[in-house]
Amino acid sequence: MNRTWWKEGIVYQIYPRSYKDSNGDGVGDLNGIISQLDYIKSLGVDIIWLCPVYQSPNDDNGYDISDYYNIMDEFGTMDDFDRLLSEMKQRGLRLVMDLVANHTSDEHQWFLESREKDSPKRDYYIWRDGVDGAAPNNWQSIFSGSAWKYDEIASQYYLHLFTKKQPDLNWENPAVRQGIYDVMKFWLDKGIDGFRMDVISVISKKNYEDSPYPALNDTISKVYANGPKIHEYLQEMHQEVMSKYDMMTVGEGPGISLETGLSYVDEARKELNMVFHFDHMFIDHGAGGKFDVVPYDFVHFKQVFAKWDELLRGRGWGSIFLGNHDFPRIVSRFGNDGDYWSQAAKLLATMLLSLRGTSYIYQGDEIGMTNVAFDSIEDYDDVETHNSYQEEVVEGGRDLEDFMKAVHIQARDNARTPMHWSNEENAGFTDGNPWLKLNPNYPKINVAAQQEDDASVLNYYRKMVRFRKAHLTLVYGDFEMLAPDHQQLFAYRRWDEGGEYVIAHNFSEQESTLALDNIATYEKAIGNYPDHQIKDGQVQLRPWESIIYQKK
Repeated sequence: MNRTWWKEGIVYQIYPRSYKDSNGDGVGDLNGIISQLDYIKSLGVDIIWLCPVYQSPNDDNGYDISDYYNIMDEFGTMDDFDRLLSEMKQRGLRLVMDLVANHTSDEHQWFLESREKDSPKRDYYIWRDGVDGAAPNNWQSIFSGSAWKYDEIASQYYLHLFTKKQPDLNWENPAVRQGIYDVMKFWLDKGIDGFRMDVISVISKKNYEDSPYPALNDTISKVYANGPKIHEYLQEMHQEVMSKYDMMTVGEGPGISLETGLSYVDEARKELNMVFHFDHMFIDHGAGGKFDVVPYDFVHFKQVFAKWDELLRGRGWGSIFLGNHDFPRIVSRFGNDGDYWSQAAKLLATMLLSLRGTSYIYQGDEIGMTNVAFDSIEDYDDVETHNSYQEEVVEGGRDLEDFMKAVHIQARDNARTPMHWSNEENAGFTDGNPWLKLNPNYPKINVAAQQEDDASVLNYYRKMVRFRKAHLTLVYGDFEMLAPDHQQLFAYRRWDEGGEYVIAHNFSEQESTLALDNIATYEKAIGNYPDHQIKDGQVQLRPWESIIYQKK
């Protein structure tokens, strides 16, 4: 067993704009995070993943970077960042930052220079002539509309797989790659502990032919992702940067599948430590994309985790996550945010912290924050939601009520509403006017209300984190799915020389049972119902009940 800190560590993701505001401007900031480090430490987590805090015009909330070497004014100063890092280290917390290397802002100095045809930086981005007075090809932006924008100064189109203000870098140019490596070294030399690499799977472009696929998800996986030089680039990055530091790397991998995933994380290849694949995160997306919501197949959901575990066993490492800043709240999406809210939130915590791989907790999930349902499209901030509204409703004629129902389920702002610290005005997030409206249920769901309640979601997360840390079999041990075709239960066995565990989760509002061989040889270790039951030699699981048995 090759033990490492980033395998055993538990990651807590912070979306800084929505975490804690220290100066009353309505926007979370670095000093706000510093003020809550003792709370974060109390969760038992080891690593903070900090979403982008670099200088940015905020077209995509910081994922459009205009200066990699400076801090966004809304978030504070470099001195504030240095103090955050110092305060974290005093508490034994590590810091992983976002690396956005596929694209920059169109306000980045590289791009401003690139627009001039005779500039030495012209080849830093992907410029192409139009075809018959239109875009160079039929590629669609992941955020709606064409992936090409005509620039009057440059007299050509530039590629932007995301917003129009996020031009894609040309990784074919060695100077671009070196520029990114220099950015990485700058932050690592400051003392950070690694990077979460935004959409890293699309940095190598295959060609610029038309996509034959009508569904965007197919185009992402079969055209945009896994380009011919992706592994050459990642191996070069490893050689130039990652091999020189004790650091963690996790690549966001749209388009990465079971067929391609091992190539990124096989330890022998020296590329990335782990990736975020999206086999379970696109599971309820219909042919029309994320706002075409379809019921998901629960058996398939379970198979995703089982198949990835099998793929990586003994060769690579996985990421265990159910949500982040780009997806809905996990208790609303995969759980139950109604009558069984508390039980479902605890069940998902048990699942996140009992599978093989590095566990990721997104801010607010530890108190069971839920999706929000704002009445008006104007209450939403996210560029993806507004672009889809323009394309589907304004231009496409989709019924507004139908579209808003999908937004309430899938919009990224579900996860971006400000953190609930208390039942005070604005949930204790800010003394000012919050940048995004709060979820109106904050008087009931907040940190202060759960801190001293032993039965709270928050304290269950703390217990479950402690349990995982005390039982490393849950980190490294082998995995076998039980009752694989069961329509309600996700059950599995974990074991190694250190112990053996059976874990069962009832993802439904109905009671269910699991037959467990030699049940007398097991004892309850932890679960989200205090009075768990066994009857007639079977495990009895009530609605949204989750249980871990340990072999005696």
